[in-house]
Amino acid sequence: MDSIDRAKQRIRLVISGSRVPEDSRHADNTLEWLLRLAPDADDALQLAALAHDIDRAINEVKVKRADFDDYDAFKAAHAHNGAEILRPILTACGVERHIVDEACRLVEVHEVGGDLRSDLIKDADGISYFDVNLPLYYRREGWEEAKRRSRWGYRRLSPRAQEIVRHIAYEEEALVRLLREVVVE
Repeated sequence: MDSIDRAKQRIRLVISGSRVPEDSRHADNTLEWLLRLAPDADDALQLAALAHDIDRAINEVKVKRADFDDYDAFKAAHAHNGAEILRPILTACGVERHIVDEACRLVEVHEVGGDLRSDLIKDADGISYFDVNLPLYYRREGWEEAKRRSRWGYRRLSPRAQEIVRHIAYEEEALVRLLREVVVE
C-alpha cells in the first residue's frame, strides 16, 4: 500500500469516529463528486475532498457552532482546524510534503474556495451536502435550520454545481419542497 492509500485509510478511520452519522458517507461522497467534476483530480485534491470535514470527527478539538455568533466565522475556524488535524496524519503516512501542503491548503479554504482547485472541493462538498447530508440534517435540526443551512450552501455553489443540485431527487416530500424553496430564493 502506498502513502496515499495509507493516508486515505487513516482519514476514513478518523472520520468513522464522528458522532454525526452521515460524516463517513459525506467524506466518501465528496470524493465521488470531486471525481465526477474532475476525473483527473490529483492526490492532493482527493485527500482534501476526503478529509475536508475531519475536524468534526475529533470531539476534543472540534470547532463548535455554538461558540460563534457568525456562521462564516465558524466555518472558517472549522476549515482551519481541519487542516491542522490533517497535516500530521498525512506526514505520518509518508505523503510527499508538496502533496501534504496542497491538501492542507485546500482543506483550509474548502468553505470559501477562491481558485479553480479549491472551488472544486467547495463544489464537491456542497453537492454532497444536498446528496447525502440534508435528509439526516433535516431530521435532526428541523425545517428552519435545514432551510437556513441549505440556502447558505446553495448560494456558495458555482452555477455548474447549482445545476447538479437542482436535479437531486428526494423521496420525502418535505425535502423536495425545501430544496424547491432554496433554489427559487
